[in-house]
Amino acid sequence: MKKLINQPEDFVKESLAGMAVAHADLIQVNYEPSFVYRTDAPVQGKVAIISGGGSGHEPMHVGFVGMGMLDAACPGEVFTSPTPDQMLAAAQQVDGGAGILYIVKNYSGDLMNFEMATELARSEGIRTLNIIIDDDVAVKDSLYTQGRRGVGTTVLAEKICGAAAEQGYNLQQLANLCRKVNLHGRSLGVALSSCTVPAKGTPTFALGDNEIELGIGIHGEPGRERVSMKSGDEITEILVRWLCPSQASLIDNIDYSRTVREWDEAQEGWVDVQLLNKPLQKGDHILAYVNSMGGTPVSELYLVYRKLAEICEQEGLQIVRNLIGPYMTALEMQGCSITLLKLDDEMLRLWDAPVKTASLRWGV
Repeated sequence: MKKLINQPEDFVKESLAGMAVAHADLIQVNYEPSFVYRTDAPVQGKVAIISGGGSGHEPMHVGFVGMGMLDAACPGEVFTSPTPDQMLAAAQQVDGGAGILYIVKNYSGDLMNFEMATELARSEGIRTLNIIIDDDVAVKDSLYTQGRRGVGTTVLAEKICGAAAEQGYNLQQLANLCRKVNLHGRSLGVALSSCTVPAKGTPTFALGDNEIELGIGIHGEPGRERVSMKSGDEITEILVRWLCPSQASLIDNIDYSRTVREWDEAQEGWVDVQLLNKPLQKGDHILAYVNSMGGTPVSELYLVYRKLAEICEQEGLQIVRNLIGPYMTALEMQGCSITLLKLDDEMLRLWDAPVKTASLRWGV
């Protein structure tokens, strides 16, 4: 293992300390328990948005704290869920009186701990709702989830909902919007190599010299299948075809129902919510997001985007916005993921709204 670290057990704390120094105008860091929050928090009268997850996926989530995105982010240890006390402390820090929206990726540890944090916050009088992101079409279940995994659409939901919160959406409106973004997004990734968790010191999984993993998870979870290495265009075509409307034979990948747990304020408890994702259709306006898993250079991402744009045109999908870069990584894993998000006028307006964070900014 060759990494720019000191002691593995200090890696997350020292990384957060560096962020605090580099972006002191945008964020502050609380260390016990650890969370990152915007310097002007709490913003009175504004719904606060909090997300979080294991470290190692940076800039997700800590790099997205600031005006127009998250009010706070809770980083766990590498590939390990943050704890309820982190989430509760973050909520107490950023609550401006209008409530808290937790955006939660569909992983078992995240679900359990964010549910506990929701109950703790509500017991202290902080109105809290959580919405689950489960956009990965690669697998329906894994060792980490009970259903689809939450991946690239999380970044897009945090941006769109963050803009809506700045514009005065109330808590229920934000929850409805976040649910809509999740239902309109779908993602799929590929790994060309593994990654190494600092505390372990060895690769998370093994790939042969001529092997790639299609549908890999952001923690190295198995994907759909392992195949021989192919050209950039061939890999892109495999990924995009699984996401596009002409592939009726793969309908399970693009049109699926699932059940998520959400807090029901009327019943004052958790309920199962049935959701149905509709496939993309010709004529849809979309946001195309090509993401590096951490070890893939931007030049290769643009090669992927070139082929993606070509296929979308063939499919009758109109790309009206894009995002290209390392925004949701898996340490130094080589590979990429593609997310397609169907946009309506509301989501497009909110995507274009100003944002100022350490890792995403425009319009300011």
